[in-house]
Amino acid sequence: MKVYKTLSTIGVVSAAAVALVACGKSGDNSKDSGSKDAKKLATAVPKKAIKDGGTVTVAELTDTPFTGIFNEGLSTSATDSDLMSPGAESLFDTDDNYKITDNGPATFKLDKSAKTITIEVKKGVKWSDGKQVTAKDVEYSYEIVANKDSGSQRYTGSLANVVGLAEYHAGKSKTISGIDLPDGDNGRKVVIHFKQMKPGMYQSGNGYFLEFASPYHYLKDVAFSKLMSSDKIRKSPLFFGPYKLSKIVRGQSVTWVPNKYYWRGKPHLDKITYSVLSPNSSAQAIKSHKFDEISVVNSQWKQVKGTKGYNFIAAKPLSYSYLAFKVGKYDTKKGVSVMDKNAKMNNQALRQAIGYAMNIDEVSQHYTQGLSFRLKTLIPDRFKNFYNSKIKGYYYDLKKANKLLDDAGYKKKGTYRVQPNGKPLTIHLAAMTGTSNQEAIIQNYIQQWKKIGLHVVLTGGRLIEFNSFYDKVEKDDPSIDMFFGGWSLSSEPSPKDLYSKEAPFNFSRFVTAENTKLLNEIDSDKAFNESYRAEKFKEWQQYMYEQAYVIPTTNGYSIDAVNSKLTGVYASKPSLGNQAWYLVGYAK
Repeated sequence: MKVYKTLSTIGVVSAAAVALVACGKSGDNSKDSGSKDAKKLATAVPKKAIKDGGTVTVAELTDTPFTGIFNEGLSTSATDSDLMSPGAESLFDTDDNYKITDNGPATFKLDKSAKTITIEVKKGVKWSDGKQVTAKDVEYSYEIVANKDSGSQRYTGSLANVVGLAEYHAGKSKTISGIDLPDGDNGRKVVIHFKQMKPGMYQSGNGYFLEFASPYHYLKDVAFSKLMSSDKIRKSPLFFGPYKLSKIVRGQSVTWVPNKYYWRGKPHLDKITYSVLSPNSSAQAIKSHKFDEISVVNSQWKQVKGTKGYNFIAAKPLSYSYLAFKVGKYDTKKGVSVMDKNAKMNNQALRQAIGYAMNIDEVSQHYTQGLSFRLKTLIPDRFKNFYNSKIKGYYYDLKKANKLLDDAGYKKKGTYRVQPNGKPLTIHLAAMTGTSNQEAIIQNYIQQWKKIGLHVVLTGGRLIEFNSFYDKVEKDDPSIDMFFGGWSLSSEPSPKDLYSKEAPFNFSRFVTAENTKLLNEIDSDKAFNESYRAEKFKEWQQYMYEQAYVIPTTNGYSIDAVNSKLTGVYASKPSLGNQAWYLVGYAK
């Protein structure tokens, strides 16, 4: 996972190439002042000479306490990733196109003919307790992710391409046969054997191998079943990044101090403190200069722009919000999604009509001042070669929505329509709590759907807190027919870890032969030819657009307010992602 958010280190969620995010924080709609403002903003604060010392306070915008699962193989929350960022460092640096380089904590060598990748941790890369990061620490992360007792959601069909990992996951083997440690557990070299080599393997965030290590010497005595809840994960985790955790106020704040063993050298700051803040309080916190770094809630941009004492920097993050339809369940024993052909939402015309009834452009302009914009496909346009620009997406068209429902047999009986079989139709929508306008946005869409005769009600009668929301979605709660979610995406655009049969993150639970075929083609040996891969990406986007099991809704500019005395802060600079916090300091 490689998403940049100002001061946050990248790479801390790189297992399944995704993190769950809240909705409502953030086309191109250049007519809108917010969009024009964002395009004018710099992507980094002014570069100046740095002095050592000082404390930085960071606001983590969330309306719920953080879970505090501080291990990359166990965490799925973007909030936890942010909070880990001063200490969690990926094994690999990248260039600005996210291609893996040898500049980071470990070197990388791919041998296509031997079907191997060799990773060698550099000497001097140490955990915050002073122990060298070893080959076993790299291998142990695979055990954490693939062991069913750990509760990790990051085991995927992509990782099952590692020789022997599927057998380990199934409990048929106590070791992973395809991971060799030539110099032993305490050596620094790891050779990973694959069943097939994939074209995305040169890119960070590809999902076919892990990009982090876990401290085996520290965690080995904790049973996998107790790992996620253990104090060694929740209270005193080890990392090999520039800072180490010194204090956690559970659910509320984390404090970091320098890791004296950091391999690149001594970081500049004395202390970094992240504190949870409601998104609704962001504007006031900015105006009162309560934090040194704080994200701007897009709907509050007009209130804060021009505030003295801050540099505002902006970028388009690799993320999107979406509407998904539940059409099945996840079989945890088999590790696959199973579709229900009789599911309420397993009707293509119904799903498409719901998409066309959403006035996304109007909502974006009204509630975010043009800082968010409607998305047309499930591949962001930042991946220019793979983006299907011919797709128009689900624009607002009530006439088309009504015709789709009429032709599909959803007849009106009074205000609302009934199912083709004549039974009443009530659709239960799950949506997260968020910014102050979140309720209004969701109610707007419910009213739009009412205009085409669809009776949509909120699951549980209200918006759902972030952690509870994803708990229900992941467990396929029968009270959810459709839901608004959000992804923080990988820098390798393969959609397999989100939408394949084996992907736990395929929350819609749709499985079709055509989808499987296209996903396999995108990552096939033939796809080492980029033009072939681009063609298959575009075919997949067209297929997903037509099927509408998941409808992309919005992305938006991410704007951050940074204390004007700070330097070394970037909104978007992938090649410096691993060094994000290492570079930050106060200007002389």
